[in-house]
Amino acid sequence: MAESSKNTEGTEAVSSKNSFLDELLEWAETVIFAFFTVIFIFTFLLRQANVDGESMLPTLVNNEKLIVHHLFYTPERGDIVIIDSKGLGKPIVKRIIAKGGDTIDIDFDTGAVTVNGEVLEEDYIKELTKRNEYGHEYPLTIDEGCYFVMGDNRMNSLDSRSAAVGLITEEEIMGKVIFRMWPLNRIGTVS
Repeated sequence: MAESSKNTEGTEAVSSKNSFLDELLEWAETVIFAFFTVIFIFTFLLRQANVDGESMLPTLVNNEKLIVHHLFYTPERGDIVIIDSKGLGKPIVKRIIAKGGDTIDIDFDTGAVTVNGEVLEEDYIKELTKRNEYGHEYPLTIDEGCYFVMGDNRMNSLDSRSAAVGLITEEEIMGKVIFRMWPLNRIGTVS
């Protein structure tokens, strides 16, 4: 009887060790799977971007960290996008105001921006659009495959109004901003 009691205790000790190792392996497998899933998502589905400057105030603030969606994305009016600006030699963040086929007009005296004859309701801007960069004559019909973009801080934004940025092609759009992840007190979706 004593011998069978020793065997049972020995079996329980081995079983306990095996159960701990099984659990440890299961945790390791979960962590590795999560790691590769995050790598996959940020390689093929999403990108991270930083706000550099004050051109998107009050919507976006300097040094905010953003998540950008780029796979199967079709740019639309009103979207906030990251642009690989060839003219500035760096990525910039702007809002799409007009797209190919649209006609945009800007009244720099009143600050009104008109697209296809309708004045835009722009509750997201910091100030009215009263700064002309003399990059275009208005009204301007946007070429197909191109986009007219502006920052929300119109008096402090280098955007499509300027010849340095000009009209943006779809190939220059790196993706749509969908989420702000830093700073923590402003975390959330972006519109």
